[in-house]
Amino acid sequence: MQRAPDGDFPSASSGSAKHDKEVPQSESLRREIRARAIALAATLDKTLPLARREMEAHALAVLDELNQPNAYLGWTMVTLATAFWRDQVAAVPYDRRLLLLPHCLRKAETCPAKYSELGLLCENCGACRLTDLRARAEAKGYQVLIAEGSPVVLQMILRGQADAIAGVACLNTLEKALDKIVLAGIPCMAVPLLASECRDSQTDEDHVLEMIDTPHRPAEVQTQTYLHLMRTAKGMFDADELERLVPRRHDGPRLVESNGDGLAGLDPAAATEAIAYDFLVEGGKYSRPFVTLAVHDALGGGRGTGADGAEHLARLPEAVCRVALAIETFHKASLVHDDVEDDDLFRYGIPTLHRKYGTATAINVGDYLIGMGYRIVSGQRETLGAEVVCDVLTELADAHTRLCEGQGAELVWRDALDKRLTPRDALRIYALKTAPAFQAALYAGLRLAGSLDGYREPIARFARHMGVAFQILNDLDDWNAEGTNKRTSGTDVFGGRPTILWALALEGLPEEDRREMESLLAGPATAAVTIQRVRRFYQQAGAFDKAVRLVDKHRQRACEVADSLPGEPLRRVLNFLLNVLLDRKYE
Repeated sequence: MQRAPDGDFPSASSGSAKHDKEVPQSESLRREIRARAIALAATLDKTLPLARREMEAHALAVLDELNQPNAYLGWTMVTLATAFWRDQVAAVPYDRRLLLLPHCLRKAETCPAKYSELGLLCENCGACRLTDLRARAEAKGYQVLIAEGSPVVLQMILRGQADAIAGVACLNTLEKALDKIVLAGIPCMAVPLLASECRDSQTDEDHVLEMIDTPHRPAEVQTQTYLHLMRTAKGMFDADELERLVPRRHDGPRLVESNGDGLAGLDPAAATEAIAYDFLVEGGKYSRPFVTLAVHDALGGGRGTGADGAEHLARLPEAVCRVALAIETFHKASLVHDDVEDDDLFRYGIPTLHRKYGTATAINVGDYLIGMGYRIVSGQRETLGAEVVCDVLTELADAHTRLCEGQGAELVWRDALDKRLTPRDALRIYALKTAPAFQAALYAGLRLAGSLDGYREPIARFARHMGVAFQILNDLDDWNAEGTNKRTSGTDVFGGRPTILWALALEGLPEEDRREMESLLAGPATAAVTIQRVRRFYQQAGAFDKAVRLVDKHRQRACEVADSLPGEPLRRVLNFLLNVLLDRKYE
């Protein structure tokens, strides 16, 4: 079966996220859908990972063939992905596989197990099926975690502790994992729970046992994966590797400890450097150095995504790694400064630098990280050549300037009394705030691999459309119960950020409603009441739907740019970025 062009797939941001996550309750129907998914997977090209839109299209075809409702779409997608990746999981030895089991399979009322940062610490009491499933997997050599959806899972994969995942989880959790795990080319299989409940859940145990027993055998076809590039990007920020690539300029303790009265036991001259190094290794996705490395690899033929990707990337010139590392220092600097400007309380689950050490110290650390980035790049001139280093520095400086212009525009609007904003103005701010970071990472990878001739203008357009769409999605996440900011909705309203949703609402509301919505920012109403009223105005103006359509528009334009560029590996990297960053669903 041939894959259709990306534009032929239905938009993953369209439709209702709550109506396609039902589990077929008939065991015979589940078996029928599963059998059809296995047969379909056998016909697919296994050399490249399936994008979410491809999985969605194929899953809809399966349901249509079996005359079943789209309510089973999510379940069918997970089943299809499992069938697609089975051979790749089988190619991984048992001791390199990670089995994830959900804590909700236990008997919650009687379970004596305690929790740790790694999940549930099963005591093998035998009161539930977790004991038997865990024992069966461990006897084969699996690593086992009882921690559904735990962030530690991806970290274990990126640290090289496991190479494949077998999981049992609720359908909602498994669907969210598709983008992060499957698109990256990490071999995985999964069996959904029969209901998305958090207590005394059930699953198709025979399918779980079959998954655990998947025999170890070589794969006939190697599916390309970005796992090795992701590991390389993250590995540069492991404490020891960071110290090796970018040695410190000052001696002293490697970790900073604060006793509440300042910095304890640290040479004052080394304090800023120590805090900066701590912040670099503290956390984050390290997506920007990944982009630089992936683009550089793509222009070299894409060997980093192949079967020998790990060995190939181990021979990557250190100068290339250092430039990619520098891209992250600029990003981290922007985070420090943004946290100060927005007075955020936490970053990576711990207090922000200005809350921990004070505003002045945090600003200084952010400035230090910027200088550190420029110093790292300029230090590669003997290896890369003065012209290459000059070009990269020029692009970084331009990106830095435009980011500051975008942040400045946002701050001016936040502090202004007039809260009028047009969609054009909002999108212009987005293009300045978000696109330059992507563009700099892309340009750096391209320039490290060769000339920018023929790439400069299209990559700028690609970064602009992707950055704008990415920022609109973040705005939608701020109001979406399924999104990443689900604990508190509408934080952008109280943060004073000029968003496309606010602009679209102002454009679509009558003058009287516009004045009322603007007055809410200065009114005495409680936060809950204000958010409720703003949400109602957004819905009345159709702002949410219009924003989703804007995402689709900018995504499509970015796709067109990517598809126009020479070189299949580069096109694949750019489309991978679009799939990972822009394919999300909303209610």
